[in-house]
Amino acid sequence: MKRSFLTLFLISFLTITAFAQNKPNFWDDVQTIKKYDQMYKAPVHPVLFVGSSSIRKWDDCTQVFAKYKALNRGIGGAVINDITYYLNDIVFPYQPKQIVLYVGENDLVNDTVTPDTVLNRTIRLYQGIRTKLPNVPIVYISIKPSPSRDKYKEKAVASNVLIKKFLAGEANVKFVDVYPLMLTKDGKLRPELFVGDMLHMNAAGYAIWRKAVEPYLLK
Repeated sequence: MKRSFLTLFLISFLTITAFAQNKPNFWDDVQTIKKYDQMYKAPVHPVLFVGSSSIRKWDDCTQVFAKYKALNRGIGGAVINDITYYLNDIVFPYQPKQIVLYVGENDLVNDTVTPDTVLNRTIRLYQGIRTKLPNVPIVYISIKPSPSRDKYKEKAVASNVLIKKFLAGEANVKFVDVYPLMLTKDGKLRPELFVGDMLHMNAAGYAIWRKAVEPYLLK
């Protein structure tokens, strides 16, 4: 009996240890979000902003879009597959009336990722959302032109083209192309829209996003 108990204990310990060492990406971030939701009730049927750090760092998002009952559930550093993985944690529980999505820019830095990779990952994410939210409107924000990632420009532009083409054939989706809106008239980068890391935006950058996105939000 003691030996059986010890065996079970060791198996449980090793299982917990293995999980702790091999937790999915951003597991702790998502658990923090869930704990926060236990303390503070989320809006009913919000406009849900979800994606990577450009969403997470939109610090005044919920205030700016208060009349739309905005809820920000961005995860800094996330790639497309991460958002797909956590749909049951950071999307479906809120029963959003609309989703605003920005993710994909972080995928570009992987040399094995091609525009087709970004497209296929985006399709899987979209289809994952549609399994439980078949009719909820989605606002997809295109990959932006970050100065620190200018060497991935061709990949970003090509990814945007492919995703726009795919989404054009889907219902209840709006593709918002912020890429040209964040360039000069002659197509040059605008570092003044970004903070020091030249990746994340400052208030001027977010003002462009707000102007581009707000016409499509649901009250």
